Amino acid sequence: MRMTCPLCGARDLREFTFRGAALARPEGDDWNEAWHDYVHLRDNPAGESREYWAHRAGCGAVLLVSRDTRTHEVFSVGLARGAGA
Repeated sequence: MRMTCPLCGARDLREFTFRGAALARPEGDDWNEAWHDYVHLRDNPAGESREYWAHRAGCGAVLLVSRDTRTHEVFSVGLARGAGA
């Protein structure tokens, strides 16, 4: 499987490290039910998912990846900074 880094081009997936689901953060700093759910509860969707990946064996960039968890098809890869996730 290959992933295309926006800075380095197409690379083997072994160069990348999964960093977690790209979820919207709750508003505010107070610990409440929304923060509890964000930290402790995770869905495991079958289908399109937005995730953070790091190009650890390459440029080191943190990437926002949209892919299908069933087929591993990658729809888009972009730099996570400024992604609004």
